[in-house]
This record gives sequence, structure tokens and C-alpha cells, in this order.
Amino acid sequence: MEWTRGRILGRGSTATVYAATFHNSDEILAVKTSELHRSEFLQREAKILSSLKSPYVIGYRGSETKRESNGVVTYNILMEYAPYGTLTDAAAKNGGRVDETRVVKYTREILRGLEYVHSKGIVHCDVKGSNVVVSEKGEAKIADFGCAKRVDPGFESMIMGTPAFMAPEVARGEKQGKESDIWAVGCTVIEMVTGSPPWAEVNSREDPVSVLYRVGYSGETPELPCLLAEEAKDFLEKCFKREAKERWTATQLLNHPFLLTKPDIEPALVSGFVSSSPTSVTDQTFWRSVEEEEEEETEELQKDSRDLDRLNLWGCYSERIGRLRCVGGLDGPRWDMEGGDWITVRVRCEGTMISGSQEELIISENELVGEL
Repeated sequence: MEWTRGRILGRGSTATVYAATFHNSDEILAVKTSELHRSEFLQREAKILSSLKSPYVIGYRGSETKRESNGVVTYNILMEYAPYGTLTDAAAKNGGRVDETRVVKYTREILRGLEYVHSKGIVHCDVKGSNVVVSEKGEAKIADFGCAKRVDPGFESMIMGTPAFMAPEVARGEKQGKESDIWAVGCTVIEMVTGSPPWAEVNSREDPVSVLYRVGYSGETPELPCLLAEEAKDFLEKCFKREAKERWTATQLLNHPFLLTKPDIEPALVSGFVSSSPTSVTDQTFWRSVEEEEEEETEELQKDSRDLDRLNLWGCYSERIGRLRCVGGLDGPRWDMEGGDWITVRVRCEGTMISGSQEELIISENELVGEL
């Protein structure tokens, strides 16, 4: 199959994804390529993708081994091309976040994809914004199955993923199952809403072990954006049960009010997410309303001390303003697998693999406790 390599769409530790044009049809596909001697994970990904067929999972078109003009032998996976990039890309193009309507839509589609993948006995293991792509028709599709594995109760496999999106049991190196993907869905919603992954106050790029300890042993759950509507918060709470068995399944979450639209209202007014409060500091409507409310509140507060309750909202506003730097992507932690060349670091004990744009660690629960 002859094709011409185009621009780079993403790069990981051992593989690079290109846009490619095929000579016999001029069709554009995505080609994920790796040198053959480093293609173990890519070949495993091809095997998993070839068994999946869903409108909410990136389409598989085949695989091949090819000798390049420079003599290097590569292994390639041919996949559906998603012209609108990843959810992380979508957020960056929209001032650091995804708008409310699309958050609901994309979350629903991610869960439909996971519902299907889980029904096939497969766990993705690395759900996050940079591993979900937007197709030509605008659907969110789960991609990058490089960390995925089949669920086999009798087989203990290496734990993999990205620290800020890991569930507590994964961070502790205990297990990684369907429930862990659900926790990551909640993290992905936070990433879409705020423009930053959970635990943004800890720089996971510089100190991934601290993130793992916080996730695994602190007893905390990710902080919920204070301006979400109650149905959205309740949805996230169902994802963030620290006990894996208490988390809702993909099927249950698909029936949560947060994801259900009301047929008698406009599509933009999606149930569960619309709130009278802003969901992002980049929301221009919010800024205009703040300026108007500031003048009204000044007059009303002088007349009636009961209006002091309204000042509580400003605590949320201040919190959001303080995160502008993260929303803008200047200093905020980014763990996209496609963010650039990776550096491989290894510590003493094997047990957990952490994938990210800067670090890939092999670490065990004992190592975590011992060094912290």
C-alpha cells in the first residue's frame, strides 16, 4: 500500500503519528509508525484496535511492515484521520477550555466508546483529553490504545497511564480495571471545563511521584470546579469514588441527568451543565456580566446587609482568576502523550508505568512510600 507521509500529528515515546495521503485514492489517513525493533507496544495496539469497531473508537484500517528509503524498517498502523485534533487541541483553540454544550456531547461520546470497549473485555488505561480525537463529523472518538489491555482476572499486567488521570488504586500499583477508566473520564471532564488536568496545583511534569502519592494515599479526590451546576458536580462525584467498586459504570453514567438533553429546549441549553454562574474565566459573557453586577452590587450592599451572601461568589471568581496562567498553558502541567520528545527515567522497583510527554517511570508502591 503506497502512501506519502505528511505533517506530524503527534509524537510519543516510541511512535510518531503522521497524516498520510494514499496514492490510489487520495484518501487521507493517520499513520502511526515506529521502528520495527521498538514496535512491541504498537503491534499490541494494532491487535486490540483490529478487534474494535465503534463510531466512538478511532477506526482501524490495517497495519504493515515497511522498509524506508534510508533502509530503516518500520511498523505502521493505518487509522482513521481526525481533522479536528484532540480534545486538548480543541480546548487550546477555545481559550483553554471546551464550551459547555460540547463538554456534555464529548463526555457522552467518550462513555459510549468506553461502554463498547469494556463490553469487549478491554480497558483503555489512559483516557485523557489528548487521547480523544474529534472526527470529521464532530464526534469524539477514543484513540491511542498503546496502554490498553484485556481484562484477565488471572493475569497481573503492568500498570500504565498518566499520573494526573490515574485512579487511586492505579497510583498505588494495586490494579487497573474498567473502574479506573471511569475515574479518568471525570478527570477529562475537569480538563475540558478548566483547561487544566486535575491536581493542577502540583506540577506533575516536574514531580510526578508527588502526584501519585497525593492520588493514591491522601484520601482526597480532585477538586470540583466551584461554578459547575449541581448535576455536573454529582456526575463527577460518581466518577471520583475512591473505592473502585462504588464508581458508576459507563452505562450508568450515560443515564445520569448531566448527560441527558431535554427535547423541548434548544440544544445549547443542555441539562446538568447550564448554570447562572460562569464555568471558565475565559467566558466573555461572564466578564461582561461581572462588570454589570459589580455596579449593582455596590449599590445594593449599601442598602441591605443581607446581600453579603452574594460576595461568596467572588471567592469562586478569585479562584478561577488565579488559574489563568494554567488556562493559558504558560506554566500549567501538561501530560499529553503527543506533546514532544519523551525522556525515559527508571527507578529501582518495577510495577507501575507512567506515561507522559516528559517522563516515563517504572515505580512500585514500596518505592512511593519509601521515598516520600
